[in-house]
Amino acid sequence: MAQQSSNSSFRQHAALGVVFALLAAVGFSAKAILVKLAYLEASVDAVTLLALRMGFAVPFFIAVAVWLRYFAPAEPLTRRDWLLVMGLGLVGYYLSSYLDFLGLQYISAGLERLILFLYPTMTVILAALLHRRGIGRKTLAAMALSYAGIALVFVHDAGAGQGSDLVLGAVLVFFSTLSYSLYLVGAGHAIARIGALRFTAYASIVASVACLVQFAVMRPISALELPLHVYQLAIAMALFSTVLPVFFLSYAIRRIGSGNASLIGSIGPVSTIYMAYLFLGESISLLQIAGSALVLAGVLIISLNSQSVGK
Repeated sequence: MAQQSSNSSFRQHAALGVVFALLAAVGFSAKAILVKLAYLEASVDAVTLLALRMGFAVPFFIAVAVWLRYFAPAEPLTRRDWLLVMGLGLVGYYLSSYLDFLGLQYISAGLERLILFLYPTMTVILAALLHRRGIGRKTLAAMALSYAGIALVFVHDAGAGQGSDLVLGAVLVFFSTLSYSLYLVGAGHAIARIGALRFTAYASIVASVACLVQFAVMRPISALELPLHVYQLAIAMALFSTVLPVFFLSYAIRRIGSGNASLIGSIGPVSTIYMAYLFLGESISLLQIAGSALVLAGVLIISLNSQSVGK
């Protein structure tokens, strides 16, 4: 009886982890939809919209940092730790987000999410270059699948009349993904030493400050004279696509592990394509479905292969 109770508790524990991983994936994916809606609603630019998003999000990250300081005290950060937090926060959160917001001005939400989802392939390449080791044939084949899928979706968007700036948007989002991949490669040591939650809170605060400073330097205060609906979308971005997914993912990782949480996150591009169809009127074609399937297959193969290597 005790064994059955223990198994039931374990299954419930794991089920909660799966639910929170799904919520995190959908939350992160919804960001592109909210950004596109804001661009459609008013003449708001990437610098202003990003500042609004991070301005509304930063109080939550500050609250988490303060809570950790007083209720979960840890070893103080060294100067090197702070430099790591600042550098990785600027590269992984600020720069990546800025390039992503710029790119979303030119490409569909579905294509944006698929390009962002290439980060495991870029991380593999960067890690191989950093450690001077080769990439296996299986991984290379999986990467070829992923990039072929992106090419198919790109062709779909070009044929749907996405505009002459489609290439520019795709390149911006690609470099956003590269920036995030650089962050992932460099963040392992920092997270292990500082702690995932503390590192995330501190790095997010750094990125938020950078976004707000960028706005102060590049835009007049009158740029904030926007329709109420844009502010509502920015608050939704801050809460449902920034703050909550970060903590949902952290919760899920503690219960089902980072590998399983990452695999569940593959629902992200699919949910983005569906939400883009529902809320933005973006088309869904067989070419787009085929391209998405190739991207997902390639990334899943790489993720599963990484897990087996890790074991």
